[in-house]
Amino acid sequence: MASLGGTSYTLIPNQKFRRSNRRSRQPCNTLDMDSQSLSALGYFKTLPLEIFQMVLNYLSVKDISMLSMVSKTISNRLINYISSPSGNRRLLLQDFHNSELPGTREGCSILEHYKSLGLLLKRCTLLLPTKDRLKFIHKVLSEISCFKLNGCPNPLHCLGLQCYGVFLQILTAGWDELECHRVFNFLCELSNLPRKVQTVVSSKPGSARKLELRIRLYCRAVLLNHWSHRSDSAFWLTRILKPWPMVNQARLLYIIFGPVSSLDGHVVWQKMTEGPTDETSLKGLADAIKLLYDTEAREWTADDVISLVDELSVVPREWLMENNARLLILSGNNICFTFMASKAVNRRAMELARLTVFLALVCEKDLYCMDWAVKMMQKVCKVFSTPGERNHFLQCVENAFAHMSMDMLQAVLTAGDRDEEDTSFLNLFHLVNAQANFHKEILYLTMRSSTDPV
Repeated sequence: MASLGGTSYTLIPNQKFRRSNRRSRQPCNTLDMDSQSLSALGYFKTLPLEIFQMVLNYLSVKDISMLSMVSKTISNRLINYISSPSGNRRLLLQDFHNSELPGTREGCSILEHYKSLGLLLKRCTLLLPTKDRLKFIHKVLSEISCFKLNGCPNPLHCLGLQCYGVFLQILTAGWDELECHRVFNFLCELSNLPRKVQTVVSSKPGSARKLELRIRLYCRAVLLNHWSHRSDSAFWLTRILKPWPMVNQARLLYIIFGPVSSLDGHVVWQKMTEGPTDETSLKGLADAIKLLYDTEAREWTADDVISLVDELSVVPREWLMENNARLLILSGNNICFTFMASKAVNRRAMELARLTVFLALVCEKDLYCMDWAVKMMQKVCKVFSTPGERNHFLQCVENAFAHMSMDMLQAVLTAGDRDEEDTSFLNLFHLVNAQANFHKEILYLTMRSSTDPV
């Protein structure tokens, strides 16, 4: 027992294990992080970066965008690929001057490619702040000259701006208004759009024809044409117009949506002042006015839009009244009535009467129902505050018909050649028929009212 009690042996202190644990903790965490990063790459962790990028060359852009959603690590690798020379060559197609236009197979394929590229960059930069996303995207696209306002030497036959437009539409779809404001400001800074607009709206119409054309193409192709929802189109059109005073808004609206030459695409400034024009020349302006008048365009009141229409009718000089009337008809019932009612409220009876006559003339020429013009006049009559004002307006309408008939008859009698005589006679023919059909609809309306049971 004594010998057993005298046996000695060494105990290993427990603290040594604790010290050992502290020393090994950091390397273990590093290994864990590396393993997590590698596991996020899946089977790609066994591939060198160069081989990974070679694999990407066999995937479509849509497939790559799906791959970017697998993990943040994959997404970062794809961002590096997009920024690499091989990624640039693969993704940034620049065959914008192919003779094929949109709607043909070539045009469609390059537009679809940039839609897919927009989705890829949207997904890859999902976790970045808007400012950083825009900087990265600009860095990627900065070498494509046809995406710039003044970058392409032949913009009329180039798909570059359209591709840029569909790219931005896909990229910003679902972004809130604050983010879209930042996008617009970013684009303005890159393109110097405000300064260029200032140049054209403060110059004589047509004196900067090439710049007018480039602004028109940039605004339409990049900012306006590709939205499926009217509220989005109204937002971007508002961003373009609102910084400017009303007179400049009208000039800019005409530059973007007014008639252009079929030969060189330049804005035709004299179209509304030299003679009657057709629906095609006015449709773009009418659609833009309707867009701003919609309730979805929250930053525009009815008075704003009517003032814009009024200002537009003197760009670059006072329009022919027939062209005014045709624009109002194309703009829709609400805008037409509001415009006419504003003149009734301001006691501009003679001007309103002439407009009524030209509405009837356009209905006759363009084969619209004449009862529409009569009902519009009947609705406007209710705006007048007294029977005396209403009767004065109706008398002005009859006087306007009489004066216009005499003026057109005089033009027929004094025509210098056969072509001029034929044109003048045709105008008189349409006016006489318009007057007859207008009064016929009034008689129908009167008779229906008198035979209705009390």
